[in-house]
Amino acid sequence: MNKEDIIMILQQLRSKEIETYRVLKKDFLTFCGVLLKQEDAIDFRGNAQHGGETIYTYEPGWTK
Repeated sequence: MNKEDIIMILQQLRSKEIETYRVLKKDFLTFCGVLLKQEDAIDFRGNAQHGGETIYTYEPGWTK
């Protein structure tokens, strides 16, 4: 997984083209590094799963 792939996935989540995206344990640090550089990083919600996977959704305002 590279930076361009992650940015494309984040855009798909923003546009609701996809509802969720599952990040594997081996890709988590790379994905998170790109995610945290986004202006709207706070609007992405990660739900940790057993086995180290995380399911991300885009939910603007969920932290309020």
